[in-house]
Amino acid sequence: MNETMVCAVGRVATQPVYREMASGPSARFRMAVTARYWDREKNTWTDGHTNFFTVWANRQLATNTAASLTVGEPVIVQGRLKVRTDVREGQSWTSADIDAVAIGHDLAWGTSAFRRAGKAETAPASAQPEPNWETAPEGSAESGDARAQHPPEAALLT
Repeated sequence: MNETMVCAVGRVATQPVYREMASGPSARFRMAVTARYWDREKNTWTDGHTNFFTVWANRQLATNTAASLTVGEPVIVQGRLKVRTDVREGQSWTSADIDAVAIGHDLAWGTSAFRRAGKAETAPASAQPEPNWETAPEGSAESGDARAQHPPEAALLT
């Protein structure tokens, strides 16, 4: 299916609204994208027209968006552009929405610290207890005081 994918760079215009839906978490916020250009006559940068987009996030992206974004922060949003036209009270309205695939802070304006979100599901219980890898088997050369004298070597995992 042909979809219009966009990458918009702007600022968070409204506080994200988080909702628990039957299909899973959903969040939305408005994003302001202002074009800037160099005005040769004034010899300065000038703000152009501002476009507003409603950004929609679903599932884990919605949860992380609601926990991470506040009004005024610079963001980059990538997703599917949806342009809708509607007639309300006799007037024609056009709205541009972005169904987000990825949302992040724009690091050109500051720093951000990534934190992995905890998993909502718990892992199934193992049938066998996890072996204690810190204790050497009895009778081995590394049991007792010999282990304290020789620190373990790094293992190569493949």
